Parts: sequence; C-alpha cells; structure tokens
Amino acid sequence: MIEATAILKFARVSTRKVRLVVNQIRGKSVAQASEFLEYNNRRTSAVVKKLLDSAIANAENKGADIDMLVVKETYADEGPKIKRWRPRAQGRATPIHKPTSHIFIKLEETE
Repeated sequence: MIEATAILKFARVSTRKVRLVVNQIRGKSVAQASEFLEYNNRRTSAVVKKLLDSAIANAENKGADIDMLVVKETYADEGPKIKRWRPRAQGRATPIHKPTSHIFIKLEETE
C-alpha cells in the first residue's frame, strides 16, 4: 500500500476555518474531495485544493494509481500568530493577532 503526504506550514488562514473544510474531505476518494473543494465557496478550500493536488502529485511520483487514492488523514494545527498593533484613542494601542495554520493531508491507495 502506497501512502503520500503533503504539508503546508504557515498558511495565512485561521485554523478553525481550515478545519471546517478539511473535516469534510476526510475519508473521501481523491476525485470526490477534489470536486468538493473546487465548488466549495469557502476561501480556505482553494488553499486545501492546492495542497491536495500536491499530495496527489507526490503519490503519483511514488507509483500509486490515482483512481485508487483515498484521503486517509487530514488535520489542521495552529501556527504562530503574527502580532501587529493598531492605534486607538488617547495614545493607546490595541493588539491584532493574525492567525496562521499548519495543514496536513495523507493519501492512501486502496485495493
């Protein structure tokens, strides 16, 4: 059985938003997952689609049959927050935290 992975680190999207998309493709065939991501309206689906295509290319390089691939494992972890400051009234400042994510996709060839 051939397994292939793809990891995207420091993606400038919130982990919560990525998880909404990633949880829906887990366990599906590569064709179903790719079609779902292509027609999904969420902004993060474009990022996950690009990562899925990378995982498919990795599996193809290992000699896997693309028609038999299934999304075995997917998850999104929090990355470091980019910290910025916004000026406010009376000389004060408010912190702004821009979240990042680490996204992981693992494909497996089924029989």
